[in-house]
Amino acid sequence: MPPKIKTALFWIIAIFLVYAIVTSPDRAADLVKALWDLIVNAFSSFATFFRNLTE
Repeated sequence: MPPKIKTALFWIIAIFLVYAIVTSPDRAADLVKALWDLIVNAFSSFATFFRNLTE
């Protein structure tokens, strides 16, 4: 991907994120919390999988 397109996409996403946080901070916080929970659960599942492999 050309660097100018990467830069433009980065700024578009950054501006959208700022807009989303400013217009609806509660909903944005809920979304971040849901994403964080998804990541934590994924790592926990991997840990359980590898722990069960060693038993």
